[in-house]
Amino acid sequence: MKIAVVGTGYVGLVTGTCFAETGNQVFCVDIDAKKVERMLNGDIPIYEPGLDVLFDRNVAEGRLQFTTNLAEGIKGAEVIFLALPTPPGEDGSADLKYILKVADDLGHILEQYAVIIDKSTVPVGTAEKVHAAIAKNAKVEFDVVSNPEFLREGVAVEDFMKPDRVVVGTTSEKAKKVMEKLYAPLVRQGNPVIFMDERSAEMTKYAANSFLAMKITFMNEIANLCEKVGANVDDIRRGIGTDSRIGKRFLFAGIGYGGSCFPKDVQALAKTSEDYNYDFRILKSVMQVNDDQKKKLLPMVNNFFDNDLKGKTIAVWGLAFKPYTDDIREAPALENIEALLEAGAIVTVYDPEAMDNVKGVLGERVTFCHTPYAALDDADALMIFTEWPQFRTPEFEKMSKLLKNKVIFDGRNLYELSTMREMGYTYFSIGREKVS
Repeated sequence: MKIAVVGTGYVGLVTGTCFAETGNQVFCVDIDAKKVERMLNGDIPIYEPGLDVLFDRNVAEGRLQFTTNLAEGIKGAEVIFLALPTPPGEDGSADLKYILKVADDLGHILEQYAVIIDKSTVPVGTAEKVHAAIAKNAKVEFDVVSNPEFLREGVAVEDFMKPDRVVVGTTSEKAKKVMEKLYAPLVRQGNPVIFMDERSAEMTKYAANSFLAMKITFMNEIANLCEKVGANVDDIRRGIGTDSRIGKRFLFAGIGYGGSCFPKDVQALAKTSEDYNYDFRILKSVMQVNDDQKKKLLPMVNNFFDNDLKGKTIAVWGLAFKPYTDDIREAPALENIEALLEAGAIVTVYDPEAMDNVKGVLGERVTFCHTPYAALDDADALMIFTEWPQFRTPEFEKMSKLLKNKVIFDGRNLYELSTMREMGYTYFSIGREKVS
């Protein structure tokens, strides 16, 4: 099939590359000329494990191409994905200006029937708005389909190539046949393609992400209560996670969720509820708890240093909102670093992938280190914000020699309390007893 993907962010570039891998001819379109030039030169603008191999292969074999010209990109395309940003507005609603602008442009240049696919996470009713925007000027038949993505940054390629399910929102039988053909290579093992109406598909994406955000937040609330009553959240996680009705995933306590999806999608669903005069109280609580949870470590740090961080050097491990990505959107580390700097602390940081992105935000205000141990040199304490695998089994004896104080504030509960006790560390974590 000939496929066009408009937008080359995380979703668009993974979508385009993976569909090229299944033998399709894919044109990726982006208005950012510098980004397109990078991709034409073989440089991937995002970090996503495994994407580089597929990208290089399909570019070399001529199945994956890039352009800034929308008319060139969609020419002859049977399906056109809209994978454009939907940033939150001041009121929390998703901003559809990028999607509707492209939809308006498509109406002027469509030359044959095509299925226009909303791949971005969009509010209920967006497919109808996109259809109306295209229809104003279109001279050919077309359908608009909602096809939300369920990709996890860090394992997006695997999620795309082996989806748990594919959700398709359409009431058009013609579009349904196109979508069945498109996804057939990816669901050969029997995972379902679930067809529904457009509004239900749009709501499904928000419901999924909001539920997972709620699950994380519930566990963080349990962790906070554990600290009050003297229980251990890790034991509770194991105790409830083996219940098949609950499941093991998204039960790890920590300093809250971040990224491009959960914060934005929970906020957008809450705004949709408000627009329809429904008081979605759980979502309001989820957002408030998560905002508070991101700052969970700061009181521990302040108390340890008697509310005087001026001149203290705090080492930070982990800047991305999660491991296996360079995405720093809504990352807890950034908010905490700002607070440390405001209190007069000196901050040294290390992250395997996200430091270039953070440099664009913090500039010279922090010291960027080439190794995790370099960040510890002569530091007064270590704070951990991202659970990168290389942080899980560090050389504690080497760390002890580098740190001024053997103290760790761990926002991801990476270490066993017994290990910290044996090594003589003062150790603060989430939902577990303090080790001192």
